Amino acid sequence: MRNVLVVEREASAAEAMVRDLRRLGYAARSVDTGARALRTYRDADLVLLSLELPDIDGLEVCRSLRGESDIPLVAFTHLDDELERILALKAGADDCVAKAWGARELGARIEAVLRRSRPASGIAESISLRPLHIDPRTREVRLRDQVIDVTSKEFELLYTLAANPETVVSRKELMAKVWGSNWEQTSRTIDTHVSSLRAKLGSSGWIITVRGIGYRMGHAWRVPEVSAG
Repeated sequence: MRNVLVVEREASAAEAMVRDLRRLGYAARSVDTGARALRTYRDADLVLLSLELPDIDGLEVCRSLRGESDIPLVAFTHLDDELERILALKAGADDCVAKAWGARELGARIEAVLRRSRPASGIAESISLRPLHIDPRTREVRLRDQVIDVTSKEFELLYTLAANPETVVSRKELMAKVWGSNWEQTSRTIDTHVSSLRAKLGSSGWIITVRGIGYRMGHAWRVPEVSAG
């Protein structure tokens, strides 16, 4: 299930968008300011951003998000203003639409942006580190035949590490491969996602921190499965 962060100042409008997104099969939540969006967007798979915000100009939020991340971003304006849409696209939005959309159009635009942002490589293969299975075609993670609910970035991070389970992957390489960024400033983005994955997989042993370098897959996958009875 893809996670969408709605950034909208009007509570009633935000509630309606969240409700529509959930009906379309997305996990959705909302924040009402640009500052909150910039603090919390890393847990989302896509940001749906109003350009009319009470604290920070929406175009500036677009630029800030794109400067830090390659997260899919759909901006919207309450006015059907061509110049505003052009400026949003130049500021880093993947799409920009007038607010008067229908729910089905919104879902179609989100899916189109997600497809463009994650093109299929054509060569990605499933990884099996029993009892952990990772399928890039369905973007599904299974542990002991139980589906683990992970975000898009968590999936990409886990897949990158599992593809070479004996290799240490540097933080810089993870930022480039998973977030499409060479951002070298101190950031807890990777740490936060690793911590979340460890919790979801039920053991810190799945992902090992190599201090001063990066991360590698741990040896939890080498532990024999114990049969009941």
